[in-house]
Amino acid sequence: MRSEPDPCRPQDWGKFELITRDGAARIGKFHTFHGAITTPMLLPVINPNLRTIEPREMWENYGVEALITNSYVIWKNEKLSVSAKQDGIHKLLDFPGAIVTDSGTFQSYVYGDVEVSPKEIVEFQREIGVDVGTMLDVFGRPDMSREEAENSVNETHRRVSQSLSEAGDSILLNGPIQGGVYEDLRAKSAELMSRVDESGATFAIHPIGGIVPLMENQRYQELFSIILAAKSQIPPNKPIHMFGCGHPMLFPLSVALGVDFFDSAAYALFARDDRILTPEGTVKVQGLKEWPISSKALFGRTPSEVLSLPKDERSKVLARHNLEVTQSELSKCREAIRNGSIWRLAEVRSHASPRLREAFEWVIDQLEQLEETGVGSSLLDIMASTNPIRKGGEPLSDDIEFRPHILHLMALISLRWRLPGSWWDGSSGPAEQVLILDNSPPPWREVSLGTIVNHLLECPRTVVLISTPLGPVPYSFEDVSPFCHVDGSDNIWNDNTDLNNPSEDILYLGLENLDVVISKSSEPLQSSSSEIDKVRAWLDRCSVVDKLSVFCATHPFKLCEITKSMNSRRSNTDRMVNVSFGGVHALSPRLNDGGISLTAEGARMLYSLNDGPPEIFGEKNPDEERDFPGIPRVMIRDDAIPFVGKGRNVMHGYVTGADSHVTPGQPCVVVSEKGELVAHGASTSTSSEMAFFTKGIAVKVRQGFLKE
Repeated sequence: MRSEPDPCRPQDWGKFELITRDGAARIGKFHTFHGAITTPMLLPVINPNLRTIEPREMWENYGVEALITNSYVIWKNEKLSVSAKQDGIHKLLDFPGAIVTDSGTFQSYVYGDVEVSPKEIVEFQREIGVDVGTMLDVFGRPDMSREEAENSVNETHRRVSQSLSEAGDSILLNGPIQGGVYEDLRAKSAELMSRVDESGATFAIHPIGGIVPLMENQRYQELFSIILAAKSQIPPNKPIHMFGCGHPMLFPLSVALGVDFFDSAAYALFARDDRILTPEGTVKVQGLKEWPISSKALFGRTPSEVLSLPKDERSKVLARHNLEVTQSELSKCREAIRNGSIWRLAEVRSHASPRLREAFEWVIDQLEQLEETGVGSSLLDIMASTNPIRKGGEPLSDDIEFRPHILHLMALISLRWRLPGSWWDGSSGPAEQVLILDNSPPPWREVSLGTIVNHLLECPRTVVLISTPLGPVPYSFEDVSPFCHVDGSDNIWNDNTDLNNPSEDILYLGLENLDVVISKSSEPLQSSSSEIDKVRAWLDRCSVVDKLSVFCATHPFKLCEITKSMNSRRSNTDRMVNVSFGGVHALSPRLNDGGISLTAEGARMLYSLNDGPPEIFGEKNPDEERDFPGIPRVMIRDDAIPFVGKGRNVMHGYVTGADSHVTPGQPCVVVSEKGELVAHGASTSTSSEMAFFTKGIAVKVRQGFLKE
């Protein structure tokens, strides 16, 4: 039997903690007095008058950590209301986990009005001991005029202070986002609802309301535009909840866009209508000979056997299946976040429905445009918060180039990659030609190195690119995933370059005015000679300079200076494994993904090129306007220095400033408010997240600089 949950520490109450992330998709912990809730998760809707599956069973058999019920329904029913006030909501429902309650807003949408005031319903939720209550907002229907939708936003905001005051320090409160189908009104509502009240109180979670009619009519494009518009103004430390969304088909893309909570009675409602949920859609049981999806609830029974059961028993069997499938899909989403494949899962699920596919393609179109306001701002944040490198294979699809981490990687190369400052033979001056290696699968250092060296010996001022299914990229990134780990048939490496117009493919690198030579040969590397050794050493140096420029935002001219005395050790597979500058081990190219792991001395060297503290949060950093602002800096409070300086991780709440180009998963340095180097490591968060979060790890420290 599953044990009772441990209450959170008083100082953690209502805090949201980021555990693992893949861009905007995040596994988090939301802390309540009835346990920590792991997100993304579903809050199953419990009808207190009709329990298809008992809450206790959900806790013990389905891993449900929190559920949602309707406080208005309980308030209106005298028997339930008296019992809830006397014994508390947890005893009434017999559920040990966290309980969230809705306020009656949806009932006002269905029936036209409710009989309770905003103050009364929050007071009632507080009296019955819910973990997270909901203020009585004004439902913004999709068919509302702009004026009506704006009135719903303004009236909801007008009720905020009274609702937060009534909640007090006893319960957490949901602050719903309204605004109909108008993106700017959704953004306005999100900004208003996320403000700190005069009393200092804020909402704990921000549900996006008024979206059930959109889902009922499969208006998914509008649904996701609303999520993105609201997200642009919701602080990153506040979870986002999609009110009324519970179909597994919608989970992956919603999670990829930053949704943390879902709730729905679909598991029970569909069961009563003899329908089962699958990750690809809803299936009517009548007419089935076999189950299209398996579950513990259905195992050993045929569809005809289930249909022959009495109505109530049949509904319970199908509801258990639906809940099991729902939980399973969320588990799949969380695992996809852990292994960096949430966007791929969203791609796969998008093919389940023409309307969902249309919405997914719309999101892709917005990713291409990346405007800096509204929806585009949210998508820009998604791309910037995604680690551009990840280990493992990258399955090929028509949508591969639009995955946020690949867009981020290509954008960084386009922004920060530069032509070599000098060439292998010691000459300087502009490049003379571009060599594109085509029809060669990875590892390119094995199959193409001879061709590269021969071309460079013949024409030293040659820029070498390799052709990949994602387009031509500089040879410096030949071991970086995903370029070298695209998963598909051997044919994907054939003829990737447009022979008729190769300049189009290299436009993003600024090389379109150079002559292009396309090579399909794989020439063997000749025996070692002084010239060949010079070429190879120059290629190694270019790789280090280019990676540090792109991933650590350090100016290549400065890097050319510190790498003049570079030497490296190679592995048995002919890859650099240890790189030293002036005899000091500075970094190691990672073998699993091609990224860079700095040593303490390497971090010290990079920091010396752009030392000093960053601006504190809220102040403009002039370095933000530069392409090469230097290795990202995270500034911490003095009282954290003794711990971080000895190798402890940087915790949220102790960060006072950070560079805007801090990238999750990539190197950064930790400094004091005086600019003293404290540690180095890899960020887990963006700078805006560091400004808001107060719990969890901000930087995973690799090494501290304080002596024991």
